[in-house]
Amino acid sequence: MIEFEGRTVVVTGAGRNLGREYALAFAARGASVVVNDLGVGISDTDGIAEAPTVNPADEVVATIRSAGGRAVANHDSIATPAGGRSIVECALDNFGRVDVVVNNAGQVRMAAFDDFPEEGIDALIDTQLRGALNVSRPAWRWMKENGGGRFVNVSSGAAFGGVPDGTVYAMTKMGVIGLTRGMASEGRAAGIAANVVLPYAKTRRGTSFGPIPWSEELGDWLDPALVAPLVLWLSHTDCPSSGETFCVGAGWQGAVTLSLAQGFTARPITPEAVAEHHADLFVEPLSPVTAFTSRAVRHLLDGFRPPSG
Repeated sequence: MIEFEGRTVVVTGAGRNLGREYALAFAARGASVVVNDLGVGISDTDGIAEAPTVNPADEVVATIRSAGGRAVANHDSIATPAGGRSIVECALDNFGRVDVVVNNAGQVRMAAFDDFPEEGIDALIDTQLRGALNVSRPAWRWMKENGGGRFVNVSSGAAFGGVPDGTVYAMTKMGVIGLTRGMASEGRAAGIAANVVLPYAKTRRGTSFGPIPWSEELGDWLDPALVAPLVLWLSHTDCPSSGETFCVGAGWQGAVTLSLAQGFTARPITPEAVAEHHADLFVEPLSPVTAFTSRAVRHLLDGFRPPSG
C-alpha cells in the first residue's frame, strides 16, 4: 500500500481540478495536506474571470476533514518569494514538517508570439516558473536539514510546442522540466528527489479536447482523478525515480526521455563539413540523457591526450 501517514504534503493550486484531486488523494492515504489556492477566477487564456465567492481551498479542506482527514487551507500567492515562504510556514506551523511539495498552481495565457502582451509574459513567468521556485526553495531548506523530501512539478505537453498561440506558454513549461532535472541532480546528496508530470485531463467540462468535441464520455475518459495515482507514487519514498518526466492521463502513463546521438567528429571542422554530415548528427546508437549522466563529454574528449607531466 502506498501510504502517507505521518507525512505532510503541500499542493499548490489545490482548490479545483487537478490540484483538488491530488489533495483529496493524499489525504485519503493518510497525509496531512496544505491545500493552497489563491481563489481567483479561472479564465480562458486572458486572465479575466470573476473570483468565486468562497475560496475553493476552504471547500477542499472541509471535504477532507469531513472524511476524517487532516488539512488546512492556505490562500497565499506562489508568485512572490514571501508567498512561497508563507505556504511552507503554514505546513510547518500546522504539522511540523514538509515532506512533499506538488507545484501544481499556474496560469494559462495564449496569444500570438509577436503580439503577446508583456503582462501576460510576466504572469506566466511569475507563476509557472518563479512560482515553483518560490515554494520549493523554502521547502528545500527544511528538507535538506531533515533527511530529504520529494517534489512533483507540473509541466504540460504544450512544452513541446504545437499548441496554437502557445509559444510563450511552452517556454515556461519547458523551463519547469529543466528546473526539475536540476533539482534532482543537486538534491540527490541531500535525499531530495524531484520529478515532473505532463497531465492530460479534461479540467473544463463542456469544452473540446483539441479536435475531439465535448461529450460526457470524453469527460469521463479524461477524468482528472486518473492523473493523481502517478503523482502519489512519485511523491512516495519508495519511488526510485528522480529527474524524470512523465506524460499521464486517462489511466495511461509513460516516461518521456532525452537521448543523445552518436554524432560525428572531424578535426579540423568547418561549416561545410557539418553541412555535408548533417544526417550524421542524428546517427544512432542513441544514449539516454538523464539528470545525472550524459555521454556528451565522453564524445567531446574522445581521442584527447592531456600533456604528460
